[in-house]
Amino acid sequence: MTQDYGDIADLVAADITAGRLRPGQQLPTQRRFARDHGIAVSTASRVYSELVRRGLVVGEVGRGTFVRTAEPATDALAEPARATVDLELNFPILPGQTELLTSGIEGLLRPDALAAALRPATVRGTSEAREATAALLARPHWVPVPEDVLFAGNGRQALAAALAALAKPGERLGVDALTYPVMKTIAGRLGVTLVPLAMDAHGVEPAALRTAGVRAVYLQPTLHNPLGITMPQRRRTELADLLTELDIVAIEDMVNGFLDPTATPIAAMAPDHTVVVDSLTKRLAPGLTAGFLVGPRRLASDLSSALRSGGWTATAFPLAAATRWITSGAVATIVQAKVDDAQARQRMAADRLAGMTVTANPRAYHLWWSLPAPWRAETFVSAAARRGIAVTPAAAFTVGSSQAPNAIRLALASPPIEVLDQALETLAELANSNPDDTDHE
Repeated sequence: MTQDYGDIADLVAADITAGRLRPGQQLPTQRRFARDHGIAVSTASRVYSELVRRGLVVGEVGRGTFVRTAEPATDALAEPARATVDLELNFPILPGQTELLTSGIEGLLRPDALAAALRPATVRGTSEAREATAALLARPHWVPVPEDVLFAGNGRQALAAALAALAKPGERLGVDALTYPVMKTIAGRLGVTLVPLAMDAHGVEPAALRTAGVRAVYLQPTLHNPLGITMPQRRRTELADLLTELDIVAIEDMVNGFLDPTATPIAAMAPDHTVVVDSLTKRLAPGLTAGFLVGPRRLASDLSSALRSGGWTATAFPLAAATRWITSGAVATIVQAKVDDAQARQRMAADRLAGMTVTANPRAYHLWWSLPAPWRAETFVSAAARRGIAVTPAAAFTVGSSQAPNAIRLALASPPIEVLDQALETLAELANSNPDDTDHE
C-alpha cells in the first residue's frame, strides 16, 4: 500500500517531539529519505515541505534540511524568552526611568483627572492626545496633522488594524524577504498572503515592488528589523513615487525610528499612499503603552472601523498617561537616554564580536550575525540556549518557503549592560568553538 506523505510526516514529527531527532540535527537528503522509506522522491519532497509548513524543520541553502530548535519560529518573538539572558526581544528599560514616569503622572491620580481617564476612549482619543502625539511623531519634512492621528492599544494592534483596513482575506501584502515576525503572524490570522520582495543593501528594491502584484506593502525604512538597514533618501523617494504610480498603500513601520529621528518618512513624499504606524512601547516600556496610526483622510473611516472591530482601540488611562509623559518632556528625556544606550551597546557588540560577519547600524538596538562555518543557525540557537542565552534564528524572519540565511539576530536592549557584555563574550566563544564539541553538553 502506498504511504501518504502526511502519514510519513507525522512519523518524523513524532521523532522530533520525542527527542529522537534533536534540534539542529540534519535530515537525510530527499533522495536518501525516499530510498530508506521505499517511496518516490516526489513523495519525499512533499514530506519535507509538510515538515517545513509545520515549522518543525528548516532548509538552508547549500546545506540541507535541519530540525528546528523548538516551537515554530513565527511565535519566537511573541513573549519574553525563558532563558536567563533574553537576546530575542528588545524592550529597553533604563535605570531611573521608572522614577521619571512616576512623577509624570502624579497629577493623573487626582479624583477629577482620574475620573476623566476612566471613561471609555475612542479611536481618536482626545484633542490633547492628538496634539501631543503629532508633535512626538514629527520628522524632517513631515509633521502629522493632529486630526489624522488614531490610537491603538500598542504598536502590534496598530499594525493589525492597518493591515485589516488595507487588505481583505486572500489579498497579497508585499513585505521584505526578511521581515518582522509579528507581521507574519498578523497576516496569517487575517488570511492575507505575504509576498517576499527582493532586497539589497538599501532595503526593498523598487523593481521587486513594481512586479509583485500586491494590494499593499509593509515597509520598515528606518532601522529595519532584523537587518538594521536605514534606507537612503533616494530609495525612499523611488518607493514613494512608485506607491503613487501603482496606487499601492504602504504601512510604514516607524517603531524603531525614534532611535534615528533624522530620517524623512516615506509619508512625507507619498502622504496619500502611506499609513504610518508607531508606538510608545520601545520609547518607554511595554507594560503601559499606546499605538499610533496616521493615514490619509480617504482611509480614516476604514482604519477607524478596523480598530473598533478588532478590539484594538486604546484605553483611556494609558492614553492619558502617555499624553502627560509626552507633554512633560519625560518621553524626550528617556528617548535621548535610549539613543545613547543603543549606541553604547552597539560599540560593546562590535568589540565582543570583532572578526565576525556582523551587519549592524550604530543607532539600532539589534544586529544581524552571519554565523561562521561549520555552525548552522538552528544548532547555534540550541547551543546558546543551553548556556542560558536566547537568540533568534534567521528562519523567524524569513517569509514563506524562502530559504533562511545561516544567521541570527541579536536583540541588545533587554538585559543590563554588564549582563549583555558577558552574554556577548559567551556567544563569541561559542562561535569560535566546534559544534560537534557542544552536541552532548
